[in-house]
Amino acid sequence: MPNLPRVGLTMYGKNDERHFTIPSEYIDSVTSAGGLPIVMPPIDNPQTFLEQIDGLLLIGGGDICPSCYEQDSHETVYMMDQQRDSYELHLFLAALKLEMPIFGICRGIQIMNVALGGTLHQHLPEIVGEEVRHRLPPRHPVNHTVLAQPDSRLSRILKSSEFDAPSWHHQALDKVADPFTVVARARDNTVEAVEITDRKWCLAVQWHPELAPDDPIQQRLFTDFINHCKS
Repeated sequence: MPNLPRVGLTMYGKNDERHFTIPSEYIDSVTSAGGLPIVMPPIDNPQTFLEQIDGLLLIGGGDICPSCYEQDSHETVYMMDQQRDSYELHLFLAALKLEMPIFGICRGIQIMNVALGGTLHQHLPEIVGEEVRHRLPPRHPVNHTVLAQPDSRLSRILKSSEFDAPSWHHQALDKVADPFTVVARARDNTVEAVEITDRKWCLAVQWHPELAPDDPIQQRLFTDFINHCKS
């Protein structure tokens, strides 16, 4: 049996029962694409994990503490976890330095942007209104259209520049950090995907492709990511 590419996945922070958790959809998407998921709870030395994996997947979850990008907290910010923030910011920068494939989903795109000096819109409805719904109240996913740049890596992977995607967030990128290029937006101009064009594979999306296991467009993201982890 060939060795499967090992994909490190971040996890939700410790809950009230002192458990670290991860939604099964992330695990299922990695395994369906041919990868071996390695879950990575916050530890003091993320370098230990990075030495054991071939690619990094930064999953979704609660909001990043606004102090990480030098802002006061909006009243709608929730599920902040400073241990998880610190760990994931450090983890991403270390993985980037190693030039391993990196995939960010929802909170993941926000971690990647903040780590490199970007900022976030803390409550998107106050910025773009609600003509495009990025989540349903109180906190439920919803689909909306995403428009990708036709000449981007993202469009080439997905084989499409316009598609529907599961969305589940109330925050999004504001100031986009260098060296990211914005490669997809929603119809209300919300940033939906960024990539670093001169890296082997460094791409992040604001939506949740793991929530669409039967959509071949969305699952192409995991397949291409895993294929680059193999090499």
